[in-house]
Amino acid sequence: MKKAALYTSYADTLGGGERYLLTLAQVLLDNGWLVDVTFEDEDLLSRAKDRFNLSLKGVSLVDRAFLEKRAYINHRRYDLLFWVSDGSIPTMMAKKNWLHFQVPFHNLGGESLFNIMKLKLVDRVICNSYFTKGFIDKEYVVNSEVWYPPVAVEDFSPGKKENLIIAVGRFETTMNVKRQDVLISVFKKLVDEGLKNWQLILVGGSLAPENENTFLKNLKSLAQGYPIEFVVNAPFSILKKTYSQARIFWHAAGFGVDEEKEPERVEHFGMTTIEAMASGCWPLVYEAGGQKEIFRNFSQKDFCLWQDKEQLLEKTRKIIVKTPAIDLLINLANNFSVTNFANNVKKNL
Repeated sequence: MKKAALYTSYADTLGGGERYLLTLAQVLLDNGWLVDVTFEDEDLLSRAKDRFNLSLKGVSLVDRAFLEKRAYINHRRYDLLFWVSDGSIPTMMAKKNWLHFQVPFHNLGGESLFNIMKLKLVDRVICNSYFTKGFIDKEYVVNSEVWYPPVAVEDFSPGKKENLIIAVGRFETTMNVKRQDVLISVFKKLVDEGLKNWQLILVGGSLAPENENTFLKNLKSLAQGYPIEFVVNAPFSILKKTYSQARIFWHAAGFGVDEEKEPERVEHFGMTTIEAMASGCWPLVYEAGGQKEIFRNFSQKDFCLWQDKEQLLEKTRKIIVKTPAIDLLINLANNFSVTNFANNVKKNL
């Protein structure tokens, strides 16, 4: 039986990168592989199963240190080593070595001779978007492949729609802050202008206890007195239900950032946008980073992308008055399915 090791040093965030890695784990498990992952403990893995709606039955935990040392001995027991890079290039010595970049790293001295030597051991350099690829290829002098993140679109579907706007993103000061403050300010203006019977729901994760998260407490203070609800560390079932009820999806990560100078601070792809579309929510997302790729060939992309607060206000008003047909959105979301991702993985094993 073949065996894989999946390495990440970011596991505690349980964000899009972790979903990517664990969905790969599920694909391998479904195809009869044994899989080790570098999650810190069973509790974190259990929370990840719930957050991402994955069974992961049969996954085993392995220490990061085990894979970081004595590569020639420790890696050779694996048929596949999948490594999520933190910007550094590891020494990878499994039978097959896939190096994944989920962040558009730059200005790290990636062209060093040592990196070039280590990259010769890598079979595939994989990025989560062409946006990320543009920076990675230049930084490390490689020709990476783009494997879009797998989104379980079949888990989402439209329900009975209500007058809800949903935004999904971590309540953390991570490198690409989700800018819920921008969304709160725009929604408050809509209400002040006379919008009635609509609610903004902000869904997201918090590493710290809710009452100890200063970032989250500041957002709640901004929202006070307005119909804005915070849903923190929601299980998958609640996320799915809220998506199904919402009419509009907002996303503001990267707002105010120069994406050429600070590409790490914009959205590198946009998995939540795909989930929202599969649920029949009309997306209004900030036009930066990998988000633009989602709508590259979409006939109504001008109704989905915004560049400043006034555009978000204007386009939201139009969608509130008349929401376009959502069938095309659902079809677009299906392009990023787990099935497509799994077929790509199996083709390359």
